Amino acid sequence: MTFIDRIEELSTLENEYNSEKSNLVIIYGRRRVGKTSLIREFLNKHNDSIYFLATEEKEENNLRNFKYLVSKFINNKLLNDALIDWYDIFNYLVEYKTSTKKIIVIDEFQYLGLKNAAFPSVMQKIWDLILKDNNVMLILCGSLVNLMISQTLNYSSPLYGRRTAQIKLKQISFLDYHRFYPNLIFKELLLSYGVTGGIPRYIEMFNNCNDIYEAISDNILNKNSFLYEEPYFLLQKEVSEIGSYFSLIKSIAKGCHKLQNIAVDLNVKQTNLTKYLNVLIDLDLIEREVPITEYDPSKSKKGIYKIKDNFILFWFKYVYPNINYLETNNINYVLDLIKNSYEANYMPYIYEEIARTISFKFAVDKKIYINRIGRYWDNKTLEIDIVGLNDDGNIALFGECKYSKHKVGLSVLYELENKVKTVNELNKYTNKYYVLFSLSGFSDDLISLSKERNDLFLIKGIDEYDE
Repeated sequence: MTFIDRIEELSTLENEYNSEKSNLVIIYGRRRVGKTSLIREFLNKHNDSIYFLATEEKEENNLRNFKYLVSKFINNKLLNDALIDWYDIFNYLVEYKTSTKKIIVIDEFQYLGLKNAAFPSVMQKIWDLILKDNNVMLILCGSLVNLMISQTLNYSSPLYGRRTAQIKLKQISFLDYHRFYPNLIFKELLLSYGVTGGIPRYIEMFNNCNDIYEAISDNILNKNSFLYEEPYFLLQKEVSEIGSYFSLIKSIAKGCHKLQNIAVDLNVKQTNLTKYLNVLIDLDLIEREVPITEYDPSKSKKGIYKIKDNFILFWFKYVYPNINYLETNNINYVLDLIKNSYEANYMPYIYEEIARTISFKFAVDKKIYINRIGRYWDNKTLEIDIVGLNDDGNIALFGECKYSKHKVGLSVLYELENKVKTVNELNKYTNKYYVLFSLSGFSDDLISLSKERNDLFLIKGIDEYDE
């Protein structure tokens, strides 16, 4: 598959490479998010590089494999047979002269620390004594997020303070999603994104499927398929109590978003959930959301928990609760359940998230200078899907999105405007703009009104977000 996006990350790597000093770059992020592809894309432009993939084998085996790669790189066959340690190998690397800056990549770095708890200290000494002053670029990459943080970024790590840059690689934005599927219409992109999210590996697997439900059946529901047990693989090496985490994610997936509701659902104390929730947040699987009017989110009592990874949300909503049917090969039964609720109950939530992403880009294009975007809700029933704010400029953008078979009319706009008027914290903004999203289009009278008003925008699909 063609390498897509990651412009900012590639720019960071190039800037580090082009500096006159040595560089230590930490790259981390969940499995399948594209870390290795990013590194290889970067290395394609630079010849004097060595890429080493650490494994879960003994440290001696990793040392031997690394030594073999280095011996080939510096064209020294004797090195491969020598009884030397990590320090000696890096000394050989530094002494070998190249026409450009040497790049040394250690992928899945955390496995070396797993096999030898002192290895981050070994790496720290190698950096301080051998690499730091020799115009070398060292990239340490890993997919076990918590281990990478503890081994390279935390204050307690021997490598703390050595990094010159760090990249936490996240999912591809929906704004770039159409580049993977140039032949799909907007709604088809939505349906696919609802399952794969922005994970390149998942996107690649769905790439050749003409029907979303066929793709789900073949790649997820089939118990021999690649994604059938994917959440187990994502979590089993990150956490020790995988059952507790599965129960927690399942509770959120079925609609328990407040801490107290999750605790009741799982029959545990709220205080017992905090550490599990924080781990899942660090792994980019869930997030804590507060109304956009809350200016100190960490202290807000209105926080709710959401699954931010589309595949995880889909899996825990449709696969995990029906695992017994799938294990007995009742795929069609589960697929029918999905067909009956996917667009009616699941996709409106996904569409709302995407609408906020599009709204921010749209606001920039229209020179509506908001600097944060989210949504608003109160303790009763009032909700606003899209709220973008710029406090300094006294600018606000408000929006609603409808995943429906019916066209959106004037009533949706008037209802949105009335909502804003009832919330003092939102109505105070003097420069208000309104944006409405609808898959099925808009009524003639609403379209006519939008042509008369400079503060009203209607967005239907791919053409608008692509402009």
